[in-house]
Amino acid sequence: MNEPLSSFYATPSFFSHSAPDPSVYIVVLHQHLRGSALAALQSAMSSLSVDVAALDCRLGVGANRPLRHLTNKISSQTHIQPTQLSFSYKHKSWSFAFFRTNHISSKSCSATLSLMAEVEKETFDIEKADLLVKDLRKVYRSGKTKSYEWRVSQLKRILKMVEEKERDIIKALQEDLSKPELESYISEISMTKGSCKHALEELEAWMKPQKAKTSITTYPSSAEIVSEPLGVVLVISTWNYPFLLSLDPVIGAIAAGNAVVLKPSEVAPASSSLLAKLLEEYVDNSAIRVVEGAVAETSALLEQKWDKIFYTGSGHVGRIVMAAASKHLTPVILELGGKCPVVVASDVNIKVATMRIIAGKWGCNNGQTCIAPDYIITTKAFAPKLIDALRHELVEFFGVNPLESDDISRIVNLYHYKRLKRLIDDDKVSNKIVLGGQTNENQLKIAPTILLDVPEDALVMKEEIFGPLLPILTVENIEDSFTVINSRSKPLAAYFFTNNEDLKKDFVRNVSAGGMLINDTILHLTVPSLPFGGVGESGMGSYHGKFSFDAFSHKKAVLYRTFKGDSPTRFPPYSAGKLQLLKSLMEGDMFRIILSLIGWSKD
Repeated sequence: MNEPLSSFYATPSFFSHSAPDPSVYIVVLHQHLRGSALAALQSAMSSLSVDVAALDCRLGVGANRPLRHLTNKISSQTHIQPTQLSFSYKHKSWSFAFFRTNHISSKSCSATLSLMAEVEKETFDIEKADLLVKDLRKVYRSGKTKSYEWRVSQLKRILKMVEEKERDIIKALQEDLSKPELESYISEISMTKGSCKHALEELEAWMKPQKAKTSITTYPSSAEIVSEPLGVVLVISTWNYPFLLSLDPVIGAIAAGNAVVLKPSEVAPASSSLLAKLLEEYVDNSAIRVVEGAVAETSALLEQKWDKIFYTGSGHVGRIVMAAASKHLTPVILELGGKCPVVVASDVNIKVATMRIIAGKWGCNNGQTCIAPDYIITTKAFAPKLIDALRHELVEFFGVNPLESDDISRIVNLYHYKRLKRLIDDDKVSNKIVLGGQTNENQLKIAPTILLDVPEDALVMKEEIFGPLLPILTVENIEDSFTVINSRSKPLAAYFFTNNEDLKKDFVRNVSAGGMLINDTILHLTVPSLPFGGVGESGMGSYHGKFSFDAFSHKKAVLYRTFKGDSPTRFPPYSAGKLQLLKSLMEGDMFRIILSLIGWSKD
């Protein structure tokens, strides 16, 4: 099956190997089929009263999820099973699903259905990536991106894009993650707009050189620190907040005056496609480009020399990115994750505390958030009360059957669903579930699930959960929680609920994490004056607000001098007197300086 798709024909005889009797088929084409080709196909099929669905071809983890959902849906409605066919075409995987139906007469079965499909776009390889970077370097060296006017114009265009295409963004997030509209607005649209507006308000001040003090050894002189753009940068974003985590670093890169390539995540295909389309429409494509794809495309990009790489995602891929960058001595920012702990003391307002924990865990993409609470630590005596409070508030938030709630996101794809299911089914924790545990594979949904006193060697405690599971560990004294946290890799965020001021100080002083929040979760990332980033295995580098501008800037040290004020001690021939004067100058000893100048020695 290597013939061009444009000449591919589907007839009843083609399927004779799987169907002894002629019938009519619904054909699902799993590829980029849109525009006139799709319209022609739909028109032809509608004349036969046959439904047609066209799905985007996506590579990488979860590529067949849209196809699987549609085939499951049609199968359940018609009580038939599809015949699926997969083959390789242009080094990529293509899938078809064929369904027998009996909705029309057998006369129609002799019809030949021509599937006029758009040919898949050419592969984005190392050669094309090299040309892309060369084009962007040429634009950057022209000085175009460095001007204040260009930076402002592009930031305004992004702001306009998000404002005008809000409904499209919400629709894409619903398609990729079933993300509730309110959650989409707050965490993706509002925060992206806020980042843009903040950059526009502060950009002039950020670009202004900072005055720096000079020393007596350079007198008379003045100094300043100039923020200059790095050049051509690469942003590789992730799928859980596909708009915010793509556009936020891009905003920083543009504000700093760089040319940018954005590689959105293929795991959120609707969002990736929309980002590519909108950025092509709204911003200056000579300096801001989007490359869609999966492993092959990302690998081609990583082979190039960049002036900085900004990556958001897993530690595993972060290591790959860092290794690739090291070949060119390219600096990186890695926004990773880890197991973010929540310590809950017994002196808290338990209703407020549980509501804020739930909001940060299940109210933020159903736990698919890098700074979501990963596990709770509390005392053995307080744990039952905390679990009861969580149970009550979860019912208030999501109802008695959370799998039916429209206010909770689904798991992004089948791969991650099965990964989370494996954590639940682990023999070491299957009897530790005290709340939740319900699953629905067809809908890719897992209910909020709480586990009590899971062993340290359980799978759920060995990796970042990134989903709706929340283990609770118990200790005798709340101070023991600090030791538990510090025995693990440093998390991206750490949370502590208490009214005890001394405990708050001890927590901040003794626990290392990328960021901290006392008596709440998640919200610290909304403050533009705070840096957001990890430490150790949870990441390196930070951004947000001016920290984003700084992340994509080089701080150039500049010293200004006139042609006056030289000290003879700098120049040969050297002498004991010059050495004495130099020591006096370096030590700032005015008395010895005077003695040296008149030829006297203090010794």
